[in-house]
Order: sequence, then structure tokens, then C-alpha cells
Amino acid sequence: MQKVIITVLGKDSVGIIAKVCTYFAENGINILDISQTIVSGYFNMMMITDLTNSKKDFESILADLDVIGNEIGVKINMQSEEIFNMMHRI
Repeated sequence: MQKVIITVLGKDSVGIIAKVCTYFAENGINILDISQTIVSGYFNMMMITDLTNSKKDFESILADLDVIGNEIGVKINMQSEEIFNMMHRI
């Protein structure tokens, strides 16, 4: 399993989840867990996904998500689970 952590941050607007999740479905990316909240008009979503069956490699997905984020006015970050865990361990 190739787990990656995706975060989406920005001003809330209609269609953020739909746009990101549609991209995942079209590219064989499975969402394992998802958490989303809106605080004072700011959208925050964190997902754990599995790229094992994806049609694209990590770098291509990262570039695509950057384009999608720019289109919808949010910042989308993606990092492997291993790197995320190393950066956030105490």
C-alpha cells in the first residue's frame, strides 16, 4: 500500500471536496480516511489516501493537485505517510 497524506487549505467555497475527490476517482486513488472542517470561513481537509492503483506517479499527481488547487483557490499539499510521520513524531 502506498499511503499519502493530502491536506487542502483555503477560503471556503462550493465544490472543493467534489473537485478533489473527482480527480481521485478518475485516477484510481482510494480515500482511506477523511476529515474536513470549516472555521470562520476557512476550509481545512486532511485525507489519507492510497496510490497503489493510481494510473499516475507521485510527482504527476502532485503537479495535478497544484493546478487544481490554483483553479479553486486552495493550497493542496501531498506527502508520503513515512515523511509525514517522521516530521510529526515527538
